[in-house]
Amino acid sequence: MEVEILDSCMVTPSSPATPKHGIWLSNLDLLVARSHTPTVYVCRPSSDPDPAFFAPDVLKAALAKALVPFYPLAGRLARDGDGRLEIHCTGDGALFVTARSDAPLPDDLAGLVPSGELRRKLVPSADDLAGIILAMFQVTLFKCGGVYVGAAIHHTAADGLAALDFVNTWAAIARGGAAGGEPSPPRPWLDRTLLRARTPPVVRFDHAEYSRHRRGGRTAAKVPFESAILPLSKAKIDALKVGGGRKKKLSTFTAVVAHVWRCACTARGVGATEDTRLYMTADARRRVAPPLPAGYLGNAIFRASAVAKAGDVVSEPLNAIADRISGATARLDDEYIRSLVDYLEETASDVAGMRKGEWVMPETDLWVISWQGLPIYEADFGWGRPAFMSRACLQFSGLVYLVPGPDDDGRLDVVVAMEPKGLARFKKLFYEELITSC
Repeated sequence: MEVEILDSCMVTPSSPATPKHGIWLSNLDLLVARSHTPTVYVCRPSSDPDPAFFAPDVLKAALAKALVPFYPLAGRLARDGDGRLEIHCTGDGALFVTARSDAPLPDDLAGLVPSGELRRKLVPSADDLAGIILAMFQVTLFKCGGVYVGAAIHHTAADGLAALDFVNTWAAIARGGAAGGEPSPPRPWLDRTLLRARTPPVVRFDHAEYSRHRRGGRTAAKVPFESAILPLSKAKIDALKVGGGRKKKLSTFTAVVAHVWRCACTARGVGATEDTRLYMTADARRRVAPPLPAGYLGNAIFRASAVAKAGDVVSEPLNAIADRISGATARLDDEYIRSLVDYLEETASDVAGMRKGEWVMPETDLWVISWQGLPIYEADFGWGRPAFMSRACLQFSGLVYLVPGPDDDGRLDVVVAMEPKGLARFKKLFYEELITSC
């Protein structure tokens, strides 16, 4: 796929009166990967598409309007007077790139496996730009009429749900503008002090997911990996949830993750007596008391984990592995989250060693991130729901995403990054073991 860049510019908020101030970042903001999250949307034309919906001028005008309520995303990362990272609301704007390609859209969009090439060609990069731009977008127009929308929002500024709120708002404004109407964008919640540490900090739990982060070591070389997308139909998921004569139906998350964990231990040849840790990303929004306000623009995610001997994960019934997973997430209430924020306050000097992507995970471990329930297909720019949405690339070996399909048919794509030899075995086991588990 050859992509030609046609134009690159900064889009600033349509109102010059957006506030200019610093936004304090919580410990959860400082903990995430200090990089942009690259995602790709594929929009297929209908039988008679209106090209106005993807006209660059329409998209840029809509982006400028969306940046008014979401004005922190038009700012830059900087330091406050004490040297703590914060967002400077400068109004400098978001990067917008227009590109084109003569390549046709692939028939099988599930074949768009995350890769470095996909990231480089379809999502803009800030490597050569002065300052840290928080939001970057690339619209690539294909000869066949299809469109790729690449998005890169800095993780320090927004987690997945917050980034989706912004992209979906931009799409709604563009859709309304092209159709002659302009919806009022939602007002995001900008105050992150709701997740401020207590004074003094009170740590009541063993936050092993962070205190033992050096198992792989920050200085160890990253393991080469490849990526794959393994689709699971609703019928296969349902069979997995009730298979083996289980009396209790498992949740989709625990059933699929238990299956992935077991297959990964076998495929990677983890020794039976070795510990294997399963990391999971959880959302604090509804777990804290009171819950965070709707539209919280920041990071409210944190990690939980379950640990077991690899031999047990391989040999136990699926429901027993699922119980380990649900047990690890059952305790994640307000007090646990407050304890975690306080723990991070006490260990602030070592936070760089805890950030996802900045330490090397051993080949015994997995990290699973679920996009179930997220509005990933609500970015309707005028042609309806995207035909496909995914991360453009994965960060490290052992990372797994659970991504629902675009048609609300119950399908789930398991997107995996793993060492090449282990991945080849994993793909084979993934479907073979389904028969045994079910």
